[in-house]
Formats: sequence, C-alpha cells, structure tokens
Amino acid sequence: MGSMEMENLHDSYKYSGFWIRMVATLIDSVLMMLITMPLLYSIYGTSYFDSAGAFLGVPDLLISYVFPISVTILFWVYKSATPGKMAMKLKVVDAKTGNPPSIQQSIIRYVGYFVAFIPLFLGVIWIAWDRKKQGWHDKMAGTVVIRAQNNVVEDVDFSEA
Repeated sequence: MGSMEMENLHDSYKYSGFWIRMVATLIDSVLMMLITMPLLYSIYGTSYFDSAGAFLGVPDLLISYVFPISVTILFWVYKSATPGKMAMKLKVVDAKTGNPPSIQQSIIRYVGYFVAFIPLFLGVIWIAWDRKKQGWHDKMAGTVVIRAQNNVVEDVDFSEA
C-alpha cells in the first residue's frame, strides 16, 4: 500500500472495540451452528447431542472442527472479515500495512484464540484495555480489527510497529 493509501486508510478507520467484536462473534457462532447442527443431526441423530464424548468420528471432526477453522481462515484472507464482522462493518487487517491478513497471520490468529481464552478469557477481554484494541490473538498474528471512523473512538495508526 502506498503512503497516500495509508493516509486515507488512517483517516477513514478506527480500532474496533470489545463489545462490537463480541456481537460479531455471536453472529458468527449462530451462523456456524445453523450450518453444523443440522448436518450433525442428519448424521448422528439425537445421540450426538446426548453424547458425553468430545469427538464422535470423522464426520464430527470434519463438521465441528475442520469446517469452522477452514471457513473462518478463508473469510479472513479473502474478505478480511467473517460474516459477523461484515454485518458489523468490521475488518481484520495487518497491523502494519492495513492489508488483508495473510494465510499465515490468519492461522496464527485462529490458534491465538485458544491462547487468549485459556486464562479465563483474559486475552480476549484485553481488547477493552489495549490502545489498539488488540486481543492476544491479534498481537500474536500482527492484526487489528478496524471499523469506519464515525462508528468508534480510537484512531488507527498503521505506521507504528
């Protein structure tokens, strides 16, 4: 991205805070459940929902884990947002350039969610206090979540390392 494009990006966007990102995550979770639950039900019936096991076989692995991970990463790479983030007009971008995240950044960001959630969600709640509104997963991946300037409070500065 050229310096003029970076200036325009800086003038047009703000960092996106905790609550708006939480709403986007809830939208994504509901949408994913609307897709995966009927598929799991069609394969396993009600026994899937009564099972105490974390993994019921290859279809469960593919539908419950591989599909959500793959879809999320593909949305970040190709659209800079999941459907929930799109609905809230948010974008996940590289913190230094403002470009869409790379596949590597997206994978690191996804894995970073686990790191962020393990200590009582502290790494996600961190978004509320961080100057750039980054969770630990964002810091690990070198990404930020941004929104049109008139909708949030924090200025975006892609020139900082």
